[in-house]
Amino acid sequence: MNNKYFDTKDSLYDLTEKYKEALELLISVGFDNLRDENMRNAFGKSISLENALQMKKINLESFVGELVERIERNEANLIDDSEEKERIKISGVLPCPVKVPLMEAFEEWMEKTNMDVAVDYELKAASMGVDWLEDVLKTGKVDEIPDVFISAGFDIFFDKKLFGKYKEDGVFTDITGIESYNEDFNNDEISLRDPDNQYSIIGLVPAIFLVNRDELKGRKRPETWEDVLGEEFERSISLPVGDFDLFNAILLNIYKNFGEDGIKRLGRNMQKSMHPSEMIKSHTKIQKPTVTVMPYFFTWMVTEKSPLEAVWPKDGAILSPIFMLSKKEKSEKLKPVVDFFASVKVGEILAHNGKFPSVNPKVDNMVPKENKYMWLGWDFIKENDIAALIKKCEAIFNSELKGENDQ
Repeated sequence: MNNKYFDTKDSLYDLTEKYKEALELLISVGFDNLRDENMRNAFGKSISLENALQMKKINLESFVGELVERIERNEANLIDDSEEKERIKISGVLPCPVKVPLMEAFEEWMEKTNMDVAVDYELKAASMGVDWLEDVLKTGKVDEIPDVFISAGFDIFFDKKLFGKYKEDGVFTDITGIESYNEDFNNDEISLRDPDNQYSIIGLVPAIFLVNRDELKGRKRPETWEDVLGEEFERSISLPVGDFDLFNAILLNIYKNFGEDGIKRLGRNMQKSMHPSEMIKSHTKIQKPTVTVMPYFFTWMVTEKSPLEAVWPKDGAILSPIFMLSKKEKSEKLKPVVDFFASVKVGEILAHNGKFPSVNPKVDNMVPKENKYMWLGWDFIKENDIAALIKKCEAIFNSELKGENDQ
């Protein structure tokens, strides 16, 4: 049963990637597991729409009719908007654990807000990466890049071939109106707010340790990054190499604080790379890492009887910022959207649902005040070619891995 929009033999994943209306409708008829990005990726790719509906005993013809109607209704609204309103474009990637609640909150806000502009948005899960955006950024045409962009990490934002060149031209400005960040990130030890008032930050992804007590075997539990780099943990550390945003933040901070030698020691000590969802089950594997460096969020999935213990580094959890860029020339039009993403509501979704602390001063991040953070610092960012430095650190890190493999 086909139509001009999709084939019923399309996978749930492909269908929901193409039409947000499909995701909303599928969830409403009982596919709650699709709310989770990882489940949508795994389950959604393995089953067609036709088979999924049959499994739930949902009438295929009725479902298809309802979905087509929703798609056509939204397309009609877009056409109406395009004839009457100026358009703004929002793009980026959202952390996987909070992508669904953030999108639900945003779409609810959109329905209630009478914007004087039409809003096009493409906000994907972080697992999708940002390769899809790079061709647009490399054109050098300001009017083709998103008006608002949200993502974690350092490389894409400071690479002079990507967002970095637009930063130098003063294309972006911070219009959140937040003059003083949450006290967690605005104190004598740390200051996250961009002194040039170009980049906004809405939240952070902290990297901490997950220690397998059974694998310590007489070694002292590591409590600092210096400890993790120690000789006693050679080939004992699991790192989130596949999580480019967080791994790059780790490389940059290790380089800043420990130099090239620190990067070499990090490479020497890596046992393997794991996705965070694998890391929390690492104690069940044959080759068990002693220490796993991972996003704070995933440590909350560790069970009580597990030998795994979350350790917040005494010298600070390394931070990967969730940046938000807004075009200066469209500040007035963008202000309502920017205010939403900088709001208490979004801050609480980040901090409470995802354990990604918010910079909003009115949000309780529910992180003990004695816990420290390790921040790269705006001075360091200005003084270095961040994209080139990441490549340098990767080369040093990989040379240690190759050296081990060659032995």
